[in-house]
Amino acid sequence: MREITLPVADDIIRDLQVGEPLALTGVMITGRDAVHKWMMETFITKTRPPQGDDLEVYEAIKPLLNGSIIYHCGPVVSGLDTGDYRFVAAGPTTSIREEPYQGAVMEHFNLKGAIGKGGMGLKTLTACQTVPAVYLHAIGGAATLIAQTVEKVLGVYKLDFGVPEAMWVIQVKQFPVVVTMDAHGNSLHQKVEGRSKQQLESLLAVA
Repeated sequence: MREITLPVADDIIRDLQVGEPLALTGVMITGRDAVHKWMMETFITKTRPPQGDDLEVYEAIKPLLNGSIIYHCGPVVSGLDTGDYRFVAAGPTTSIREEPYQGAVMEHFNLKGAIGKGGMGLKTLTACQTVPAVYLHAIGGAATLIAQTVEKVLGVYKLDFGVPEAMWVIQVKQFPVVVTMDAHGNSLHQKVEGRSKQQLESLLAVA
């Protein structure tokens, strides 16, 4: 398993290949539907004017996202009443919901990757080639085990979105993932889908 330290340089990202297992160490941020929509509308397409603490949060997350990775995750967090936050469960969320936003978000914030489950589409794959970046698959159903790789919760932004939708800044060690979309246009998800389609067509032809 190859060890990657965040933030990560472009040459390392370009060297990663589909199917390669990685262990991530460093600082990353969680973000799901509400965060991606907020980023897109407020700072990229600018169809929504900044409100409340938007500009303050934007300036805070820019250096954290630059060269790092966003994790599609709605964690279960303890210590909400005291501020002594700990991740109890941190499993990946289905990533395709972020497909309308992910490519543009990667480019805008110089993100080097996204972690989730289930893969993403052509927009994200194209952005992976230009940024460059990768899509990383985390193990579904291993939320408690993944949470054990979160050494510390460094902070949280947009908690008003709700605990699962907030941006949690986390320090991780040996976070296990597999590269399933690389910076060269290769997608394991496309390959699996293509093979499944061929097998289905063969079965239908026999029937």
